[in-house]
Amino acid sequence: MNVLAILAGLSGALAVAAGAFGAHGASGQAAEWLKTGGQYQLVHAVAALIALRMETRGPAWLFVAGGAIFAITLYAMALGAPRWLGAVTPIGGAMLIAGWLWLAWSVRG
Repeated sequence: MNVLAILAGLSGALAVAAGAFGAHGASGQAAEWLKTGGQYQLVHAVAALIALRMETRGPAWLFVAGGAIFAITLYAMALGAPRWLGAVTPIGGAMLIAGWLWLAWSVRG
């Protein structure tokens, strides 16, 4: 069983649900946070699966974990959590950037 692939799949499902709620059940800033979180989380769930196919587990973990931190902090604020969580969001973003850099380094010729 590949736990990382399962987590990537669950991440993708959560991203779609959050994006749908942002498009149909929320308004204003909350809708924007849900859409942004969903977009980033979904892209990086797919990136994690691709990284796994390329046998680069490190970047895949960064994509899943970074996507979760980035998106879940936005989802939480959209649902009424304190806005100071927005200070945590860039940690997830930094992990996503690190994942892309690690992936690029891993596949260099």
